[in-house]
Amino acid sequence: MSVRGKFALGAVVGAAAGIVAGILTAPKSGKETRADLKEKAAELKDEAKARGEAARQRSERAVEATGKNQGR
Repeated sequence: MSVRGKFALGAVVGAAAGIVAGILTAPKSGKETRADLKEKAAELKDEAKARGEAARQRSERAVEATGKNQGR
């Protein structure tokens, strides 16, 4: 994994930890807190899926470009 990829992964994990810590320390009922956690987890899942798809597309383009350069 590249340095950029490790940094991005660390940023996402850090953001998730911050969100969870903020939700758990907020003065809400257990039911409200669980609902907030569920909502944030869904948001993070969607974001991770989108970033994964973007990374897949970038890697496919890189492979295609490498293949085209090999054929010269």
